Amino acid sequence: MSSTGLGTFVHAASTAAPATDRLFLALLAICGTAALAITCTVLVFAIRYRRGAQVERGQVTAPKALEIGWTLATLAIFLGFFAWGAHVFAGLYREPADALPVYVVAKQWMWKLQHASGKREINELHVPLGRPVHLVMTSQDAIHSFFVPAFRLKQDVVPGRYTGLWFTATQLGEFPLLCAEYCGSEHSRMLGRIVVMQPAAFAKWLAAGLEQPTLAQYGFARFRQLGCSGCHSAASTVHAPLLEGLIGRTVHLQDGRSLVADDNYVRDSILLPQKDVVAGFAPVMPSFAGQVSEEDIQALIAYLRATGAAGGGAR
Repeated sequence: MSSTGLGTFVHAASTAAPATDRLFLALLAICGTAALAITCTVLVFAIRYRRGAQVERGQVTAPKALEIGWTLATLAIFLGFFAWGAHVFAGLYREPADALPVYVVAKQWMWKLQHASGKREINELHVPLGRPVHLVMTSQDAIHSFFVPAFRLKQDVVPGRYTGLWFTATQLGEFPLLCAEYCGSEHSRMLGRIVVMQPAAFAKWLAAGLEQPTLAQYGFARFRQLGCSGCHSAASTVHAPLLEGLIGRTVHLQDGRSLVADDNYVRDSILLPQKDVVAGFAPVMPSFAGQVSEEDIQALIAYLRATGAAGGGAR
């Protein structure tokens, strides 16, 4: 099969694909077995108890032990598949620490992607073979769905929040990228491709023609241009939380809640600053809605991630 196929059981191109295929085949097998057993039973009873057949007729009551047995057996099978599916699903959202971040913005009708190095792509994503890749995704307008059949990956991309998942490509080649959520009149043309390259070739491609700053560097520039450093720095006279090392830390809020700062928390703090006010600070931060693009917010998040665990983020 060519690498441009839409994905079948003989064409699994990511580490997530085999586990998904095994789960699907197991479900198919048990559902098929149950359907076959029921069909055969119906046929046997239809023939044996047809009109005019000389057979004993009447109501039959099954033993309680049998009823309890098949009820518990089907419940155990259901719970087993639930646990299996939950394990496979959860694995898609526990990205490795060394995963390459790729920031994705969906819009009618294209995929805009940017690497941490600053390199941008439209409707294409180049990735290295055998290296985990973490997608951080949001939508600029409608709900879209990032779908790579050969990788067995599908994730809704929702306006107003970040969603994500990770994958490791296991085959070289080009693989279709589709939108699996109806998003408007040109939905069927929202097509792209994933290009899987050897690590050395990917590094060469990533470095070629790079003149723009990295995503974190651009984020730092926007951080200063927007005046964020005037309040959120150690030398500032304004009483505002310090942001170094913020991502991944516990934040205590004025209303008594606590949360772990992640991409969505940072996005909300920029656009909806009154939503989660940090304990001990006045709710005086203005909203930057309409002043920053989705790409700006992703760059600001990349900058905050680049600050590491140093400093005293908002706690």
